[in-house]
Amino acid sequence: MALSDEQLDSLRTVLTRNDVLMEVLTRTAALDLPGWYVTAGCLFQTVWNVVTGRPPTHGIKDYDVFYFDAGDLSWEAEDAVIRAGREVFAGLAAEVEVRNEARVHLWYEEKFGVPCPPYESCEAAIDSFVATTCCLGVRLESDGRWRVYAPHGLSDVFNLVVRPNPVLAPRSVYEAKTARWRREWPELTVLEWPSGAA
Repeated sequence: MALSDEQLDSLRTVLTRNDVLMEVLTRTAALDLPGWYVTAGCLFQTVWNVVTGRPPTHGIKDYDVFYFDAGDLSWEAEDAVIRAGREVFAGLAAEVEVRNEARVHLWYEEKFGVPCPPYESCEAAIDSFVATTCCLGVRLESDGRWRVYAPHGLSDVFNLVVRPNPVLAPRSVYEAKTARWRREWPELTVLEWPSGAA
């Protein structure tokens, strides 16, 4: 779904209120990871916080950084990037989790109980998040421009609507996540998992 300039400006305006997020974006850009995005909760929860008048970092557990390197699927290669990230993010008042999305299929079933086909890109990984509201990624390009990936648009994010995305993660994951989110942001409208979906 293509975003209008007005939507992109609104998103940038809101996200720049979160100083920690901006620092994560800037420092991740310095890592120069292939196909990277800062993604998931730290983005949509910043929007929820600003829309509801909370401090921009309220309720954000961590900052997720995805990158995509299919050239080396070893844990050692990913761990080297994680350790480099640890140095880059040192001193930041936040937990930053760096993951190679080309490797997710190697461990996903053991963790979540359902198989995950190999991803072709970070965008494909973002597409499979448990709620469409979560499907959002942002990165800073080398020229300072923002690249935003939002396949379901931004209306639900700004309107505090959580909509299930039953393409991969099971219902139990959706219900666990939304239960926590409702405690932090009781204004949310959480839509039910569709009957018949896994």
